[in-house]
Amino acid sequence: MPVVNPRSVSAETTEPPARPAPPRSSSWAQAAEAADERFGNPVTGTTPVIIQAPPAPQQSAPQQPAAPPTSAPAAPATIEEEHLPDSAAAVVPPLPTRATRSASRSAALANSPVTDFISSPGLFVREQKPRPVGGFRGALYKMTGGGLNLGPSARQREEDELARRISRQLQGSYNTAVLSLKGGIGKTSTTVGVGLTLAEYRGDPPCAIDANPDSGDLVERALGEGIYQQQAPRTISDLLRNVESIDSLTALARYMHHAGRLHLIAGEQDPEVSDSLTAEEYLRIRKLISGYYSVALTDCGTGVTHNAMSGILQSADNLIIAAGYAVSGAKRARSTLHWLAGHGYEELARNAVVVITDKDEVSSRVDKDAIEDHLSGICRQLIAVPHDRGVADGDLVTLDSLRPETRRAYREIAAAIVDGYV
Repeated sequence: MPVVNPRSVSAETTEPPARPAPPRSSSWAQAAEAADERFGNPVTGTTPVIIQAPPAPQQSAPQQPAAPPTSAPAAPATIEEEHLPDSAAAVVPPLPTRATRSASRSAALANSPVTDFISSPGLFVREQKPRPVGGFRGALYKMTGGGLNLGPSARQREEDELARRISRQLQGSYNTAVLSLKGGIGKTSTTVGVGLTLAEYRGDPPCAIDANPDSGDLVERALGEGIYQQQAPRTISDLLRNVESIDSLTALARYMHHAGRLHLIAGEQDPEVSDSLTAEEYLRIRKLISGYYSVALTDCGTGVTHNAMSGILQSADNLIIAAGYAVSGAKRARSTLHWLAGHGYEELARNAVVVITDKDEVSSRVDKDAIEDHLSGICRQLIAVPHDRGVADGDLVTLDSLRPETRRAYREIAAAIVDGYV
């Protein structure tokens, strides 16, 4: 008598009949059509496939003893066991056709918002943390090849903010006048230092005008005495004689001097001619400069009553009042602000930036804090420039030769100037 394997009998009686293998297709379209034929198509009205529950197994083999219960996890249920009861049939929903899927995608794209790649770049590019420069953070960044980035320090963030303020884009041309009632307290050195700082950070070069009636030395302080003497003597008087014929920056450059990206107009060196600059003549120069430069600095010399001063103040957008820590320098700075407020320039006085330069390194007997308090309440901002041999010697002023604290002070002045323009 042949031996009957109960496992093979149970498998034969309980296993549902295999579905016919889908026909092979040579493309995605043919495969999609074959799937529509097999599972039904609601668009064409094809009848969906009905899956019946499998019949109960026949008792054609001896009953095997039940296996003892084990802790092994049960096998996952089949589709029929999980979703269909033993005595009921389930209807498998038909799959959508290619035409239905394309229509659904088109409707979804039409209703979805259009992504703005220009105004929302952060949706696609992860924001990069700023790179630290100098100090422990910068050294750690270099040692790890950029792998460890702690971000910039508080000091670096302040410097970046100063750079942003200085370099902001301007609509139009603006003029800052640098003046004082007393000479020798850092007025011209401030003009050169701030002008070089503006040239370093701004995309457009600034222009500095020497309107000092007393043989000003603005260009000598920016270029050096030796270099200036070797160049052709081009002064503000030469520019005035030919101002009507200048119609381009190239033509204007013939009357300019250049300290890097800082462009300068030299003052008249002849004492008999220098004091003859009138307000009308200065305004002609200012109008010409405004067509080519967005930022101009005017070194006014000492005093506020010489001929060109009314034209300078009339065209100024803000002022730098130079002062010193000596008692006389502080008093004259305050007198300058009072004079301006009492002669129709109250707005300029209120928005002025007072710059106190420790040029002569006064003794400890002078109360610097008291002088600063004396001036800070009558101006928009007060900035102190520390003692620096690169300023005190009265010679060439270059940013490379200045102390870091002095350069920082000039950056603060430049940022305060541009703040007054907007």
